[in-house]
Amino acid sequence: MSDKRPCSLVTGASAGIGAAFARALAARGHDLVLVARREDRLRALAEALRERHGTRSMMLAADLADPSAPQRLCNALEAEGYAVDWLINNAGYGLPGTLVDNPWQAHAAFVQVMMTAPTELAWRLLPGMRARGHGRVINVASLAGFVPGTAGHTLYGASKAYLIKLSQSLALENRDAGVHVCALCPGFTWSEFHDVTGTRQKMNAMPRFMWLSAEEVARQGIDAVERGAVVYVPGRVNRVIKTITELLPDRLALWLSHRESARYRNRHD
Repeated sequence: MSDKRPCSLVTGASAGIGAAFARALAARGHDLVLVARREDRLRALAEALRERHGTRSMMLAADLADPSAPQRLCNALEAEGYAVDWLINNAGYGLPGTLVDNPWQAHAAFVQVMMTAPTELAWRLLPGMRARGHGRVINVASLAGFVPGTAGHTLYGASKAYLIKLSQSLALENRDAGVHVCALCPGFTWSEFHDVTGTRQKMNAMPRFMWLSAEEVARQGIDAVERGAVVYVPGRVNRVIKTITELLPDRLALWLSHRESARYRNRHD
């Protein structure tokens, strides 16, 4: 890896917001470490970025549901002499149904991907950033981390709220070392996410003004972490929703969340 080019590690890089981050960072002159389960997609993305931007990419096919994956990824980076300047913790998914609808193994894998893996990657990579006096960490959380919980997709909002609080603490712990940490909290984003969760038909009924492209989310996230924002909600509509939710009495906010979530949450498998 060149000493003159920043290196960014992006999880969930094969599609959606992760791929948009990879493209945006490559355009800024970064080399990349691309992490996802689908190696064929990583190869296609790496080749496209090499042709367009001269980007060199290390591709690591890994399932972050495996508790050993973060350490193995970092071991591979160390073996190849890669120093990560930007960490984009983006990998994630939704788990339809209520808590008791799913086997515990599914919930354990979800917590590993959504909470444990990003925390461990930060723990492993932050020391190098601090030693070099510069680094950026973006934890892709969600507007769901601010609004009340929903019936169905039980752990999703909880996991995103965790990433927001984690980012705030990490930002305070590392700002004097030249490392910026930001929780990026998008709302509805055009990606494969809703196809995977089986909610695409419901999503298509949502007003188009509520949606942002993955490219716009990534662009705003990069701008936010660069200027030192600790928590950032992209999109004016999303910021209005966050503000209204915070101003409403808890009982009313929870009632509204329960009513509205039926439009986009699968409460049963």
